[in-house]
Amino acid sequence: MKLISKSVKQTLAIGTKIAKNLKKGDIICLFGELGSGKTVLTKGIAAGLGIERDKIISPSFVLIRQYPGAKIPLYHFDLYRLRAAGDILVLGYEEYLYGAGVSVIEWADRLKYLLPAEFLKIELTIKAKTERWLKVSAFGKRYRNFLEDIDEDISS
Repeated sequence: MKLISKSVKQTLAIGTKIAKNLKKGDIICLFGELGSGKTVLTKGIAAGLGIERDKIISPSFVLIRQYPGAKIPLYHFDLYRLRAAGDILVLGYEEYLYGAGVSVIEWADRLKYLLPAEFLKIELTIKAKTERWLKVSAFGKRYRNFLEDIDEDISS
């Protein structure tokens, strides 16, 4: 699925619509260059989970931040400063990925061989000052079904 966002407001709205279909244990991997909107999309997802979006900051220096949600918590990973994929092993990251919350991973490409087998992949690309293209792909049956659900929500 390909989406075009022409503003921060639209990117936030896309994130909120994605969040409507999330369940505990869901994993969203974000890919894109610096400034492409990964944290903005995460703020939208947080808002959809009942978390104040202004509380979401890029956790660049701690790698993982946990936010309690109205229904389920959000585990926000920012792997920008990760030096080697194996460095995340000491954090017990799998407990987050397969735990009681939703995991959103910025700079997921840095996980390399540690990427989960199943996840929702969102690639963000800068096309203009305020325009972003989002390519959403599903890896695994749960996420193929999820993709169909969010396609209906976003299209409406």
